[in-house]
Amino acid sequence: MKNYSKAYYILAAAFIALFFGNLVYGTIGIPVKEVLNILSGGESAKPSWDIIILNSRLPQCITAMLSGASLAISGLLLQTLFRNPLAGPSILGISDGANLGVAAVMLCTGGMIGGMGGGAYLSIVLAALAGSLAVLALIIWFSQRVKSNVMLLIIGIMIGYLASSVISILNYNAAADKVHQFVMWGMGDFSGVSNEKLPYFACFTVIGIIYSLLLIKPLNALLLGEMYAANLGVKVKSARISILLCTGILTATVTAFCGPVSFIGLAVPHVARLLLGTSNHKHLVPVTILSGACIAMLCNMLTVVPASNSTLPLNAVTPLIGAPIIIYVIVNRKNLQYFN
Repeated sequence: MKNYSKAYYILAAAFIALFFGNLVYGTIGIPVKEVLNILSGGESAKPSWDIIILNSRLPQCITAMLSGASLAISGLLLQTLFRNPLAGPSILGISDGANLGVAAVMLCTGGMIGGMGGGAYLSIVLAALAGSLAVLALIIWFSQRVKSNVMLLIIGIMIGYLASSVISILNYNAAADKVHQFVMWGMGDFSGVSNEKLPYFACFTVIGIIYSLLLIKPLNALLLGEMYAANLGVKVKSARISILLCTGILTATVTAFCGPVSFIGLAVPHVARLLLGTSNHKHLVPVTILSGACIAMLCNMLTVVPASNSTLPLNAVTPLIGAPIIIYVIVNRKNLQYFN
């Protein structure tokens, strides 16, 4: 219990530090005192600082926090379900479905759907949600007919390949400016969710995260294998659908609003396991959620280029943290004991 408490204290301290770091650090430097003053409802020395903090950095920080938590817990759910340490949110083709929906809008219509009052951003979000949820529905349909998790995993990968193939065809036939627009979206970005869009984004992600907390018992049972889980009274078929649905909601929402974000869902569950040294989801789920939020906020800070007014693409930063973690886990195979 002491080790678990230590992990919670470390993550809580990191969470607070990174949250305020995201508000203070940026292309324009704002003193900590002024940031605290703005958050408490006071007026800053410069009116522009209020706009930067409240309309840009705060929603971006909250978006990063919720996105990281959502992708991390999605990765944990899938790794437990498939008993595979290299399973992640993109493994079932859900992210590819979102990419296909966005590609259809951007490459075929230039980012606009005729008659849609919400404009280009709304059309892209709806397209991503439609694509990812369509793939999710297909995966759930297959899950009712395929008993083997390994076979279901392969089906998901094949669906992802099919979606990628269609995207390649659309890219080949699209104009250069539309291809560039789609490539930029594919680099990921936490800054696209404004204060007006944040409540919708937060609603779906929070519901998904709470849903994941309700799955702790079946997740622990599935670690023993499906037969043991069934003997313990777990309805394996229903648990599988619940895990897929929860993962789909979280992955679809994050991809729709922020674009495809790489490595966080794959790497963060391993960080949580290394911190705790246990596979007990009673502690693993909340620690994974906190770790995902912290790492996403760290990545968001690292996108800011020091002494410059420019920022790096999000997916140029996430592999710098995620790839070494995955390599470490693969090389030190003893860390994969939770899946044996």
